[in-house]
Parts: sequence; structure tokens; C-alpha cells
Amino acid sequence: MKTAVPAQGGVGVAALPNVLTYMRIVAVPAVVLCLFLIPGDAGRWWALAVYVAACITDWLDGFLARMWRQQSQLGRMLDPIADKLLVGATLLMLTHDNTIDRQNVAAAAIILCREILVSGLREFLAELNVKVHVTQLAKWKTTMQMIALGVLLAGPAGDKLIPGVTTTGLAMLWVAALLTLWTGYDYLKAAVRTAIER
Repeated sequence: MKTAVPAQGGVGVAALPNVLTYMRIVAVPAVVLCLFLIPGDAGRWWALAVYVAACITDWLDGFLARMWRQQSQLGRMLDPIADKLLVGATLLMLTHDNTIDRQNVAAAAIILCREILVSGLREFLAELNVKVHVTQLAKWKTTMQMIALGVLLAGPAGDKLIPGVTTTGLAMLWVAALLTLWTGYDYLKAAVRTAIER
């Protein structure tokens, strides 16, 4: 028995993949508010729950858009914006509450700077009608980054259940930062080469 697949034409703003992206954007202030307004470990667990739900929508919206052929320009625009908002806000909150502290702030700075750099380079390359495809390494970077931030959201609350959670999260953050440098260099190299050729 065949599953009905919606047609690609006329994908609206209320298509489910787009709605999931909107939800991920709404999750950004929700994570911040959980950490600000809910005291103690409960705030961390609530923030982690919202964050995990947002990460699931990140995978699910792309999967459904491809399966149902509901890919749209709106979705392509909002999806990376939602990802960067979630990563940036979470990094800032974790730095604010000293979960990411001392030399580990450098890893957070590397990730934030790369996100800004890549956004600018994508805009530059888009004006030249040049598309840089997402590499497998970039996907690993994103996965490592998302897991590291989730572990760090648990942070001290997680340490009470399993000692070493925060230390593990910080180590994973550094791995993500190194992958971030590598993949960011790939984007920069493509942009510089294109600029010289044009």
C-alpha cells in the first residue's frame, strides 16, 4: 500500500516542516527563561527538555520536508537562523552562569565567531549564485555541538546524578570548536577562491 505524498508546489507558511522551525525559534527564549526564572536544578532540567525538543524538531523538519516534498525558500531561510539562535543563546546562558568558564570560554567564542563568519560567507556566495554543500564533517560538527550543549545544560545538576557530566560536556565543546574551525576554513577557502576568480 502506497503512502500519499503531498505535492511540492505551493508549500505554505503553515506547512508542518515550517511550523516545526517556528517552534525551534520559540524554544530559544524558552530555554533562556527556564534558566533565568526557574531556580536551582529544576531550571536546568526544564531548559534541557526544551532544548532536546528543539533539537528533535531540527532533524524532523528537514526529514518531513524531504519526505513530503515540502521544501520551501522560507524553510531554507529560517532553518539555519533557528539553529544559530539556539546555539548562540545557549552558549551565552551557559557562559553567564559559569558552566562554561575560564579557558573554556574560548571554545564558545570560536563557535560563535564561526557561525557569524559562515552566515556572512553564505550571503556573499549566494549573491554570486555559488552554493557550498554541507559536508559530512559539518554534520558531525553540528551533532557534536548539539550534544555538548545538551550535556552542559544538565551541567551541575547532571553531576549530582553522574559525576563528570560538566567535564565531559566541556571536552565535547572543545571537540566541536575544533571541528568548527575546520569546517569554517572550508567555507572561507571557497569564498576567497570564488572572489578571486570573479
